[in-house]
Amino acid sequence: MVALGTPFQCLTYSLLILPVLLLTVYFLAAFPNPPETVYLHPGLSSLPPSCKSWKLYPEDFYPGGAYASFPDGKTRYFLMGPDDGKKIVLIHGLSIPAMIWKDVAPSLAARGYRVLLYDLYGRGYSDGPQTKYNSNLYITQLALLMQHIKWDKAVLVGVSMGGGLAAAFTASFPDLVEDRVVVISSAGLVLTSDMSRTTKIMSLPFVQALTSSLVVQKFLQHLTDSSNDTAPVDPLQEIVRLQSAHLPGYNAAISSSLRDGPIRGEYRSFSSSVWDTRKLLIIHGTNDNTVPYKYAAMIQTALPQGCKSEIITIDGGGHDLTISHPDTIANQIDRWVLSP
Repeated sequence: MVALGTPFQCLTYSLLILPVLLLTVYFLAAFPNPPETVYLHPGLSSLPPSCKSWKLYPEDFYPGGAYASFPDGKTRYFLMGPDDGKKIVLIHGLSIPAMIWKDVAPSLAARGYRVLLYDLYGRGYSDGPQTKYNSNLYITQLALLMQHIKWDKAVLVGVSMGGGLAAAFTASFPDLVEDRVVVISSAGLVLTSDMSRTTKIMSLPFVQALTSSLVVQKFLQHLTDSSNDTAPVDPLQEIVRLQSAHLPGYNAAISSSLRDGPIRGEYRSFSSSVWDTRKLLIIHGTNDNTVPYKYAAMIQTALPQGCKSEIITIDGGGHDLTISHPDTIANQIDRWVLSP
């Protein structure tokens, strides 16, 4: 008979206990940790009243302003026009928030449309989540916003990166999009070879980290705060400078969007079969140095044969057509939405 505590008995216990211990360690290591909380950078509302942004783009820039809270942060949005009007969503581009529609949105509202404008994450009054700014982030923001205001479907109108976003949203959530879409100076298919050297540098991860650092932010704030208040100011350029200097999440949002956002790589969105039952209006200026005019034809070529599309060429028009040609843009949107 084997005595208690002999090496043989210890080995037996070990063989019985060891698998249980190994399995316990395995499951503890393999079981996923809770998802990390996304860090949120505040928007323009966090800035002191003395900041120039309050004059250029105040919180009540449009009527019907409100906030909606989502998992990736607060979204600032505005609703204009009659409650029973045809629903239109206006989507801004890479760097300038919803103020880019300052002349187009009131015109559409005056024609009886119910207009939704909002600031994309990392711009304007919306929060800037510390995350990757890809198409999924942006289309989820809009889907949640439409759910929040209880819109079942709307006409989408996107400018610049907002055009690529409109295409991505249509391909991902076709049931939320009417059969009419408008893109203006649209990105979405931009080739790296057509991106400026400055844009390529801005998209680098280490530049993103550098421009988002406290030291650089303080330097940019010094430059913007010490500029001559009496000199003529381009509101669009100035709001970009102020966001870059004062919003901790803005430079990261721009840099990540250049790498990961709906500026390029959206061929599958434009070529999706969902366009077979839709009409796409493409408005582009011949002197667009940001997204060259050739991309209007490239977008049209990418569409499936069943899609009815039209290109409106603005001779001599640059990139910011909603600012330089607001009446033309509003008229074309109205015509396209009302066309049979």
